[in-house]
Amino acid sequence: MLINELVKLSGVSARTLRYYDEIGLLMPSTIAENGYRKYSQKDIDRLQQILFYREMDFKLEEIKKLLEHPDYEVKEELKKQSELLLKKRRHIDDLLKTIEQTIQTMEGELKMTNEQKFDVFKNNLIEENEKNYGEEIRNKYGEAKVEASNKKFKEMTEEQYNAMQQLEQQLFERLKEAMASGDESSEVAMEAAELHKRWLSFSWAKYTKEAHIGLAQMYVSDERFTAYYDERVGPGATQFLHDVIIAYAANK
Repeated sequence: MLINELVKLSGVSARTLRYYDEIGLLMPSTIAENGYRKYSQKDIDRLQQILFYREMDFKLEEIKKLLEHPDYEVKEELKKQSELLLKKRRHIDDLLKTIEQTIQTMEGELKMTNEQKFDVFKNNLIEENEKNYGEEIRNKYGEAKVEASNKKFKEMTEEQYNAMQQLEQQLFERLKEAMASGDESSEVAMEAAELHKRWLSFSWAKYTKEAHIGLAQMYVSDERFTAYYDERVGPGATQFLHDVIIAYAANK
C-alpha cells in the first residue's frame, strides 16, 4: 500500500506518516527506487496499534518503547487497551451522571451531599493510581493494604481532601527549603518528613515506619515516582526526600 492509500484508509496525514518514519515509530517495509513508500499488512496493523495508544494519550516515545519491547504480544496488549478504555468509559459515564445530578440539585429536584459531588473525581484518582503504580504497590504491600487504602481515600470528606492537597503543597515548600540547606537531618528536613507522614495518613489505613521507608525506596527505584517530586520541587528532590525519610525513621 502506498502512502496516499494509507492516508485515505487511516485518516492519518502523509506528513504524520513521514514523521513516524523519521523517528522510527512506523517505517515502511519497502521504499521503491522512485522513493515511494510501500506499507505492508504488518505496517498497517502497527499503525492501528499506534492509534489505539494515541487515543489513550500515550506519548510517541512511550508507544515506540512498548511496540519494540521483546515481550510485546499484540493480542494481550489489545486486551489491556480494551480494559483501559472500559475504565475510561465508566469514568465518563460517572461524570455525566454527576453533572446530571448537579443540574437536578440546582433545579431543586435532588439534594446531593458534598461527598457525592466529589466521588467521581476521587474514583478517577484511584483509577489513575492503579494504572500508573498499581502492580508495583500491590506487589510491595499486598492486596489487602491497597484495598484498605483505596477505601479510606474514597470515604474522605471534601474538607479532608482539601486538607490533604494543602498539606502536600506545604510538603513541597518544606522539602525545597531543606534541599537548599543540603542537610537531610536538619530540623526543616524532619518537618518535611513529618508532613509526608501526615499526607500519607490521609489514605493509608495504618502507618508504620517500615512502610514509609519502603515507599521511599520505591520512589527512587522507579522513574515514574521520581518524576513526581523532581518535577514539582526540583531535580534531585526525590532522592533527597528518600534520604530525609530514612533519617526520620531512624529517629523514631
